[in-house]
Amino acid sequence: MEYLPIFLDVKGRKVIVDGGETSAARRVERALDAGAEVHVFAEELGEEFRPFRDHPSLVHHTRPPAERDFVSAIVAYGTTEDPDRDARLYDLANDMRVLANVADNLPYCDFITPSIIDRSPIVIAISSGGNAPIIGRILKARIEAILPAAYGHLAAWIGTLRDRVMAVIDSPEGRRAFWESAIDGPVADQFLAGNLDGARDRFEDALEAARAGDSPANVGEVYLVGAGPGDPDLLTFRALHLMQRADVVLYDRLLGRGILNLVRRDAERIYVGKKAKDHTMAQEDISALMVRLAKEGKRVLRLKGGDPFIFGRGGEELETLADANIPFQIVPGITAASGCASYAGIPLTHRDHAQSCVFTTAHGRDGVIALDWEMLTKPQQTVAIYMGLGSLELLVDKFKEHGTHHDMPIAVIDKGTRQDQTVVTGTLLDIIEKVKQAELSGPSLVLIGTVVTLSDRLNWFAPGQADMHEMTIHAQTGL
Repeated sequence: MEYLPIFLDVKGRKVIVDGGETSAARRVERALDAGAEVHVFAEELGEEFRPFRDHPSLVHHTRPPAERDFVSAIVAYGTTEDPDRDARLYDLANDMRVLANVADNLPYCDFITPSIIDRSPIVIAISSGGNAPIIGRILKARIEAILPAAYGHLAAWIGTLRDRVMAVIDSPEGRRAFWESAIDGPVADQFLAGNLDGARDRFEDALEAARAGDSPANVGEVYLVGAGPGDPDLLTFRALHLMQRADVVLYDRLLGRGILNLVRRDAERIYVGKKAKDHTMAQEDISALMVRLAKEGKRVLRLKGGDPFIFGRGGEELETLADANIPFQIVPGITAASGCASYAGIPLTHRDHAQSCVFTTAHGRDGVIALDWEMLTKPQQTVAIYMGLGSLELLVDKFKEHGTHHDMPIAVIDKGTRQDQTVVTGTLLDIIEKVKQAELSGPSLVLIGTVVTLSDRLNWFAPGQADMHEMTIHAQTGL
């Protein structure tokens, strides 16, 4: 280890920043956030100083720093990229025993400025010892993605409770065990989910159990999480966080490849997938299983493709949990209509084509449902039909029967957002034959409306998804 990692208390202390451009602004911003009195030396301050130019703790000097400026200073930054001026700053700082850091000039650095992840009061600093700052920034981005912003608020809230815990639990070992259980358990889960009242209740229950010398009731929790239409990159940060906390995961067939790999490695996995006329487990049994596992004290992840509340039967499952007094959290996911349409280059609304969008499903409790065809066949709208592949012929016939012209554009998006996505576009007249030729297997989404005609121009594919693009072109052209 080449550098000693420390965090300096600069509240009310003088910090010198020489320079007025971007690099200087970043250092000024950090120092002001930490409560320092910042003296910045530059003829003019750049645009990035605008947010804090009038800050009461910022003093602007239009001259270079002099020896007198270093009196009582704790840190000095050089950012001008002027070799002579940077060398003078470093020499003055050393003469006055002030720690110095000159940007991109290691010989003139008494310390390294790390990349910062700020979840105050939790702060994470990353440094490469000045060798590869880009790696530090990349690591920062990755940690930012997996560390919920609410952790800082959680730490601050826990800080207000420490005295109460110390008054009840005498031993350091006992307090450590209490806090480990709270922070890696239901107290923190409720707080991070935004349920402060629930977190307070869980904390009071745990503290009362500690006061009585008992263990709190061992009741688990259920996380109902939407995994999106398939691409793992479309998962939310909240979903990833809970996927790493679960003890057991119940998952369905609509999950995209690679999503299960993001679940905690040692979590038990139970497949509860359902497809037409082939149910691994009935819905009532799935709900009962979640209740049983939670009552055993387990954190249960119910992982669903798409969004649990859009044709995902999430409402039915939560009703069962609520009736059994099982704590739960709900995490929305990107629904298939939005995700698949975007990856196929089909906007769901467009000023020239569709002023509204209707979501419906081709399947209900007892198979194909009776839809409101008059509503679905109105002009100037997009109709997104979930689970419509097996009922495509019926859908086409009904749209024609209710007055939709045979040249109405229609798209069938198979395995949307995934590497093997296939998009078949056509009209009510020819879509059945095109879909047969494409030999789609589902899951598929059907889109009906003139917005489908935009697919050729707006379709895109991400780097590494050339195969997906080729499949799309193949299906559209019939080659």
